[in-house]
This record gives sequence, structure tokens and C-alpha cells, in this order.
Amino acid sequence: MPLVDMKDMLSHAYDHNYAVGAFEVISLDFLEGIVQAAEQARAPVILSLAESHFECFDFDLLMPAVEAAARRAQVPVALHFDHGTSLESAIKGINGGCNGVLVDASQEDFIENTRITREVVEMARACGVSVEGELGYIPGVEGEGAEDYPGELAYTSLAEAKAYVERTGVDFLAISIGTVHGHMKGKPRLDYQRLKQINEALKMPLVLHGGSGLSDDQYRRLIAGGITKINYYTGLSDAAGKYLKDSRRQDMSYARLKKNIRQIIADEAERCMHLWGAAGRAAEVLTRCRPWAPVEHLLICNAEGDSQSIGIMMAEARQLLARIPGVRDVFTGEAMQKDARYQYTCVLRFCHPSLVDTYQQHPVYRDFVNKLLRPAAGSCVNIDFKTFEPPVSTAYQAPVLKQVGN
Repeated sequence: MPLVDMKDMLSHAYDHNYAVGAFEVISLDFLEGIVQAAEQARAPVILSLAESHFECFDFDLLMPAVEAAARRAQVPVALHFDHGTSLESAIKGINGGCNGVLVDASQEDFIENTRITREVVEMARACGVSVEGELGYIPGVEGEGAEDYPGELAYTSLAEAKAYVERTGVDFLAISIGTVHGHMKGKPRLDYQRLKQINEALKMPLVLHGGSGLSDDQYRRLIAGGITKINYYTGLSDAAGKYLKDSRRQDMSYARLKKNIRQIIADEAERCMHLWGAAGRAAEVLTRCRPWAPVEHLLICNAEGDSQSIGIMMAEARQLLARIPGVRDVFTGEAMQKDARYQYTCVLRFCHPSLVDTYQQHPVYRDFVNKLLRPAAGSCVNIDFKTFEPPVSTAYQAPVLKQVGN
């Protein structure tokens, strides 16, 4: 099944009163275990990478593996860049392959949070990417959460939630109703009435952060109140950590340990998928979701000047165009055939078809055209290519090879 639009996925969950798990990925063990769980449960899933965990992995190395796993998965998958710290980090997440982003400015006052989030929405909307906002503050109490999310709990107010969504245009809203990041001290006091009021006013997918440690009944009540996306990491981390502690005295190879951790992650993630109502939904979700597929923008041209100067110009073009939000990759090259009609090419890989209508207005692209392309280029051709998806009835079928001879 394809990588799919996150907004479509969560809209289906909201309309049908269940929640999709956004499971935090910090290693290949987590990645493989989460995808395994989703396929076993036949559940839609969100693979989430948090900037707060970048000390655990190299985003540029792990993200291609996450995208590859998503594209070959047998269930609908979306990719989320979680708890970004700036507009620049959100662009990094999108250009890396994520189709949903959160820049968490919830620690700021309402005006500044709104300003930052609106800026992210304007950038991401041009790329076709969904944006999550966070209002109210969800602290960390114990474990990793205490270090990553300092401060005191601040509940989301109804009036501010309405104003925030209207002014920013976010697609989903993470709210603070009594949960915490990391481990909880004592029994959480969840404000179900506040959740009900916000849900009735906004009528949009709501997100739960800090959900690890809640009871089954609490999860069910939260989902019934409008929670549609549940961020989940501590529960997975605890399960893996417990296994490692219990295995210290066993004579077990590293490879065996890794394999078992993957299965433990899968078991815990699948438990959540069944509890949250996402299990068995994969096929119906797919019918409601637009596939998330890149677009190739091809520019072929001739240019005046010697090969060395043109090579320098192409190198500058690669660095410049890679800064545009939504540009996944930039390839520049020279024709191998000297008699080719066009001698040079620049291929931009866009994250989404939306960029076809917006990239030419970006100041970086205008600089490329005015300062690099026009002074050097002669005749040029621009073509945008989308992924070819032939109808099933006419899809190519490879011929059956017959054995010849003995």
C-alpha cells in the first residue's frame, strides 16, 4: 500500500471515532517492530521522528530507511516530523520525506506561538504537507520527559484553541488536558469536560501527547472525546528497556537481543492499535487517502560558455535550489551524447504535486532563474512528471519465460 496523505488518514479516523498511533522511531529495531505491528493488525500507522531524539540517531541516515519501510508496507503509512524547534527544522523534515510536521512553540506565549505556527503552516501548505499545532503546555515529569519538557502543566483553554486554529490554519491540534511526557507520578487527572468542549468547538482531529501510562478505559474515553492521533514512545522504550535489564545475565548474542527487541516493540505497538480502534481499518483507510507521491521537475537546456564555467554554475544551482521547502533532491548533469539536442539538465524532485504551482514564486527559485539560468542558458524545456500508475486492468504483465533446450 502507498505512503498516504496524513490529513486524509486522520480525517477518516476522526469521522469513525478511532485513533491512529504516531509511534516514535529512534532506531531500525523500532522502525521494523512498528511496521510489523501495523501489518499484523491491518492498521494505518504514523511513523514519527522527533527532533528531541536526534541525539539517538542521525536523521539524514535514518529517514531514508523510514521512507523505504513506509513505501513497501502493506498498510497505509504517514511520516511525521515531531517537536521541531524552528521553521528551518520543519523544512529539514519535509525535505527529508515527512508529510506532517509539528514545530512546538507551546512554551511561548499565545501570540508568539500563533506567529511561529502560522509561519510554518504557510510554508508547509505550499508543499502539500499537513501541520500539527500545540496549545497549552505538556511537561515531562520523570525519565526522558523531565529533561526534554521542563516546566509546569498549562491546560489548553477553549477560547484560545478557537482563536489559535482560526489564525494559524493548522490541520490538527495537540491539546493539554492533564497528561505528561515520560512517566507519570500518581494517577493522572484528565479533564474530559475540557476535551469535550474543545472537540465540539473545533470539529477537527485532536492529538494526545504524553499518553504512555494511561489505562485502557482512559484511552477509550479520550478517543470518544475526539482524540484522533496518539503520540507514543515511553511505552515502547519501557518495554525494550525492561527486556534488556531482564536479559543482562543471559548468554545471548547481540543479534538475538536485537531480534527480540524488535518483537517486543511490535507486540506493544500492536496492543495499542487494537485498543485504540485502528486495527482492521487499513483497507477502508486506503480508499479515503490520496497517495503521497513525489513529482519530478525536469529542466533541459543548452548553455553558452565552457564546460568548467557551466559546471560551476550547476554546482551553485544545486546548493541554491536545495534550500526551497519541498525540494527533496536536485540533480544536475551533462548529456553523454555530444550531439544531443539539449546538453544540460537540472532535475528537481518535489515532495508533492502542490509544489508545481508554488515553487516558481519562491525567492530562491527567482534568484536561480535571474542570476544563473537566464545569463547562461539558451533554449530550455520544462516538464513536470508524476508517478505513472496504470489501471489495474491494463497493467503490464511480464511474459512467462520458457525454458529452452535441456
